[in-house]
Amino acid sequence: MGSAPTTSTAAAPEGPHLEHLPRKRFGQHFLHDPGVLHRLVEAIAPRPDAPPMVEIGPGLGALTLPLLQRLGRLDVVELDRDVIPRLEDRCRGVGELRIHALDALELDLASLGHPGPLRVVGNLPYNISTPLIFHLLGQAGHIRDMHFLLQKEVVDRLTARPGTGAYGRLGVMVQYRCRAEALFPVGPGAFRPPPKVDSAVVRLTPFDRPPHEAQDEALLARLVRQAFTQRRKTLRNALKGLASAEQLEAAGIEPVRRPETVSVEEFVTLANRLTAAC
Repeated sequence: MGSAPTTSTAAAPEGPHLEHLPRKRFGQHFLHDPGVLHRLVEAIAPRPDAPPMVEIGPGLGALTLPLLQRLGRLDVVELDRDVIPRLEDRCRGVGELRIHALDALELDLASLGHPGPLRVVGNLPYNISTPLIFHLLGQAGHIRDMHFLLQKEVVDRLTARPGTGAYGRLGVMVQYRCRAEALFPVGPGAFRPPPKVDSAVVRLTPFDRPPHEAQDEALLARLVRQAFTQRRKTLRNALKGLASAEQLEAAGIEPVRRPETVSVEEFVTLANRLTAAC
């Protein structure tokens, strides 16, 4: 999984932490608003008796510090090695901080060595948020819940309902595996530097078992991907070569409908009928 974690346990320093210029290539926008931080921590509700927690992209530790104060132990995943000494300085002596210096897109939750599911949190870099969420969905069995601060547009897509403009592949595949809840918006001024977009906090809670379970999840993913690649077309045309008009009708879906009108349950029903036909 990359380099071994470092652990910080010495006495916490006083005074301001060293300045660090946010790096555009890492998509860094450091959260600094105390009110937003308090509200985010309250939403996460960290407790020492709850499952272990891992934070993705801790940066300079604005969220890390209050989490560590409540938990006593925390794993964090940070790609920018230049912020790690500052993160260690800020959190030293507060608790056991295990820092994993690697790309979160390569994170293997099972390799962190915790028994049972983990809680995952983070102020995610906007440039990797969608692929990172898909990466984590592949490890949903190791996750109790996730709380992320994301671009509001992404949160809208994660929680969108059928028939809305934001509804698409991301929403379908996330809602197949998780209960998705938009918690509260966050304005640009809460970050340094301020992003050019609004943000929001989302809670994703993986189901123990999907309420509508696909017999072949790879086929479901392929079906949804193809449908939304040509979302302006009717399903009859968007799914050409994968599902016929007759198969759509047999699943209770009119072939003239468009992909954004099809619910998660309907996509699963269609995928299962295609699986049975193979």
